[in-house]
Amino acid sequence: MKRSVLAMAVALAAPQVLANDDAKNDDMEHIQILSHYDKLRTEAGSATLLSEEQLAEFEYDDIHRILSSVPGVNIREEDGYGLRPNIGFRGVTPERSKKITIMEDGVLIGPAPYSAPAAYYFPVTTRMTAVEVFKGPAAIKHGPQSVAGALNLVTRAVPEFSEGAIDLATGSDGYTKAHAYFGSVVNNVGFLLEGVNLQADGFKDLDGGADTGFEKNDLLAKFNYKLQQGEFEHTFGLKLSYADELSNETYLGLTDADFDATPYRRYAASQPDNMDTKHTQVMFSHHLKYQDVSLTSRVYRNDYERAWLKLDGLTNTDATLSEILANPEDEQYERLYQVISGTADSIAENGRPNYLSMGTNDREYFSQGVQLDGTAKFKLAGFDNTLSFGVRFHEDEIERKHFKETYGMRDGSAFNLGLDKVYTSQNTENTQAWSVYLEDKVTLDALTLGLGVRGELMDMAYQNTVNADDWQDKTTRIWLPGMSGFYQLSEDSGILFGVHQGFSPASPQQSVDIEIEKSTNYEFGGRFNDGVTQLEVVSFFNDYSNLKESCGQSNCGALEIGREFNGGEAHVYGLEAQFSQRYPLNLQIDIPYGFVYTYTKGEFKNDRYTNFAQWGHVKSGDELPYLPEHQASFNIGVSAPDWRVSLAVKYVGSMSEAAGRSWDSSTDPNAPNGRYDLALEGKEVSAVTTVDLSAVYELGKYGQVYAKVDNLLDETKIVSRRPYGARPGKPRQFTLGYKYSF
Repeated sequence: MKRSVLAMAVALAAPQVLANDDAKNDDMEHIQILSHYDKLRTEAGSATLLSEEQLAEFEYDDIHRILSSVPGVNIREEDGYGLRPNIGFRGVTPERSKKITIMEDGVLIGPAPYSAPAAYYFPVTTRMTAVEVFKGPAAIKHGPQSVAGALNLVTRAVPEFSEGAIDLATGSDGYTKAHAYFGSVVNNVGFLLEGVNLQADGFKDLDGGADTGFEKNDLLAKFNYKLQQGEFEHTFGLKLSYADELSNETYLGLTDADFDATPYRRYAASQPDNMDTKHTQVMFSHHLKYQDVSLTSRVYRNDYERAWLKLDGLTNTDATLSEILANPEDEQYERLYQVISGTADSIAENGRPNYLSMGTNDREYFSQGVQLDGTAKFKLAGFDNTLSFGVRFHEDEIERKHFKETYGMRDGSAFNLGLDKVYTSQNTENTQAWSVYLEDKVTLDALTLGLGVRGELMDMAYQNTVNADDWQDKTTRIWLPGMSGFYQLSEDSGILFGVHQGFSPASPQQSVDIEIEKSTNYEFGGRFNDGVTQLEVVSFFNDYSNLKESCGQSNCGALEIGREFNGGEAHVYGLEAQFSQRYPLNLQIDIPYGFVYTYTKGEFKNDRYTNFAQWGHVKSGDELPYLPEHQASFNIGVSAPDWRVSLAVKYVGSMSEAAGRSWDSSTDPNAPNGRYDLALEGKEVSAVTTVDLSAVYELGKYGQVYAKVDNLLDETKIVSRRPYGARPGKPRQFTLGYKYSF
């Protein structure tokens, strides 16, 4: 019993636990099988596992909170529930997670990873059994976004025997969770059925009433068939999934003064705001194993559609919502603010009416492809080699059907005037891409050296569906080499190093003036693991030849949507450290604890005038926005055979909301003709410390009960002022749940 408790303690304390190369690959859905807590990892590159035990520790549904214990992750919160994640690694922009490669079971899961990588769809993490993070040279196998790294979400495998579970929970602000699965094997055919329902009334108080919450449904079905032919082992698989979401979510925040007075208020103008999405996936897979050769092939198709109705601005004014909320007492903005807040009607006694311009960004996406990944182990010239290789043909597309409707404000209520829709953006972007990678790891005594290359061969097309003359085709061919190594100093310690090139493609719509994002990335560090203490320290340096950014409504507002900007040369560097230990208090009780720290510094290395909402006029040495210099987390628990209590403390340093400054050619002789007002110049998101608490009590054969408190200290914080005003994080939330497995 004590040994199993210790194993659980290590799993809960250690933020990074990965297998050695001799781990058995018995689940083809994992990119890498992750276990062996008591061994020193000898693979090069930074890779992190959050295991099923760790995911269950705090019962998080929010990927932001899940990744808070992973070093090198930078996040911009938005809605408090993680409905639209903003995740970056090693200093890349976290905006809509568009600069990292996101996968589910090793397959690209973003709506259109090449053509429109902003991830407005993100899988429900409640049903995941592992989360894998790959950074630096460890991410060379994954693309197209390869500057920062890759995130792989692992769904539940089809069980070998009959098993199932239910998980029911309720909590503050109308929160409920219903999660269940069952799997078995019938006549050599395995199956798994799983479903999740999440909903909440929301924690914001909407002027005029109504909830500000969401409801999400996620259904998964898997089937497999295993066949043994001599030494050949075959596994055939079929995966089907469906997900939908209805959320009364908005981009509209508050003025700083209103946030200080009532941080969880929502203005009346956001009453109609609503997101409606649907996502489906079909994937066929085949896994073949023969001695030391393993091949996995997949054929997949993802479809996603969404319609987000939200406030874009007001009629009969050139003022943006950002300008209005930044200066609500200014004479030219005062009445406009009153209309937004519902204290004035759209129709004024004297003057032109200010109606609400409500935009629906209606979009349809698909992504589909054929993918082959393989590994082979062999000896060459007396040295052990592990060869990894893969090829993928992928196609994705986004079709935009954006339109605006006009709403009125009267007596604090927003209503549709019933006028005709006005279409604003109607276009498609499509990419067809071949991706290949090859990496060989050779062991030379104490040194494991890896050499690899990744190729991305893309054909892109843009077409305005209203104007046949507005179109563009372009082709990009790029090869990205990488090298990594690990030198084992002793049985318990070693050093790692690596260098690789990364890139991020420009979208099909962009002109040739917009360059791809490209960088050369270096890392160096060390590991120690004696079976009790685990320590890893990794430094990194990313040298950008061109930093690129793009405008979406989440960061630029309704202006410049889809436009991309060159940022030129930039440097991002930092340090990632993680430490974990367990302390046996007595024969049955352990105290597992762990510490993670990230230092990141990002700065431009050139002077540049831009119209990008987070840059403006930047000078060499200006810091990148939404990048905290210091982040730290500390986890500690008390674990016994029948119960467990865990505490997580997360600190995130302050972040600037804009890198540069406003510019005007009339006062700056070096500026291009025109002017640009950087709405959030000089603003920053303050540092914050968040504490989460969880507890579990085992009921033996009757299951377990759990309780948790997110944001135990009820810290009120501004998580962002983009795109329109200050928005809060989630307040204190209590949850009580019950699990039963059979």
